[in-house]
Amino acid sequence: MPSTPLPDLYRAYIDGLNRQAWDELHRHVAPDVERNGDKLGFAGYRAMLVKDFQDIPDLWFTIALLACTPPLVSARLAFDCSPKAKFLGLAVDGRKISFTENVFYEYRAGKIARVWSVVDKPAIEAQLAQMTAP
Repeated sequence: MPSTPLPDLYRAYIDGLNRQAWDELHRHVAPDVERNGDKLGFAGYRAMLVKDFQDIPDLWFTIALLACTPPLVSARLAFDCSPKAKFLGLAVDGRKISFTENVFYEYRAGKIARVWSVVDKPAIEAQLAQMTAP
């Protein structure tokens, strides 16, 4: 493991995402990165993140909870954003929503090698139902 503590590595990764510093992403993500069992590789992982920001122009990652037991990092990320169209198959269509994501990362040689992520879709569904209720 590198000399930089995992919480600091993770915070630097999140900072880079929020700045959309795609040219720095290779410092944080392994070339053979996997997400939820899919072998995306660095290019696929980067493309996924870029698309997220295209689909959600006001996307901002806020660390609500962070725990580290090397080589693992677990985080609860909080979002308040307005996806342009569909998000997770839901017609959000620019409305402001709030939700969380529970995510686990496995680091290898100081870089994210595997990611497991679950977004709280029921929270979004409940908000959308409230927005359309008479």
